[in-house]
Amino acid sequence: MNLQYEALYHQLEEQHWWFQARRDIVFDQIKHLNLPKDARILEIGCSGGPLQQRLRDTGYHEVSGIDISETAIALAQQRGIPNVAVMDGIKLEFADSSFDLVVASDVLEHIQNEEQALNEWQRVLKPNGQLLVYVPAHPSLWSRHDVANHHFRRYTAASLSQALRKAGYQLTRSSYWNFWLFFPTWLLRRWQRPSASPDMSGDLIRLPAVLNQSLFRLVQAENRWLRRFNLPTGVSVFALASKPA
Repeated sequence: MNLQYEALYHQLEEQHWWFQARRDIVFDQIKHLNLPKDARILEIGCSGGPLQQRLRDTGYHEVSGIDISETAIALAQQRGIPNVAVMDGIKLEFADSSFDLVVASDVLEHIQNEEQALNEWQRVLKPNGQLLVYVPAHPSLWSRHDVANHHFRRYTAASLSQALRKAGYQLTRSSYWNFWLFFPTWLLRRWQRPSASPDMSGDLIRLPAVLNQSLFRLVQAENRWLRRFNLPTGVSVFALASKPA
């Protein structure tokens, strides 16, 4: 991602409503997988490690994280988070069948060779191991935010499911996320179409505390619905899939 954007990202990733709400839903989905506490979990694109820290705080002690950014890994290490390393998501330095769960939130869209990434993530999964992946939704939402983030694509639920099946995964579930903010986001992005000189901060800004908390509560309420229902659209899309036995 753009260096200006990355610096702002690391300043905000612990308290910004978007990152808080996404960590909440990812953590909730991991919790409901009922993995044993000694399950081996790999987070690809771990950034400064806030999800790993939360997993460790709740008893998961075999958690590893990788990120292609040296800045992100240095920040995670400063926070005292173990088992983190600078590593390319398509060239994992782990043995075959090493992990029970691989988590990749907003990573796949950064990788040009989608198939190579999915094959590599499957390689390090144990048989019946699971992949939880989140990506930006809808090509129609493409904007300066995607340019600042060096995205190669946005997905639909159908295209993400198709990519996973093509790579040999068995799909368990797929749904959109962040439904309520899809419509204002769509309107905003129609207005700010990408230009030759995009704003390298993307859509990431520091919000007043009251607004930040209100947006977090809104998406947090939606997260509770996602425990039982799939959503028809959203700003992001996720899938849970498994490696065949």
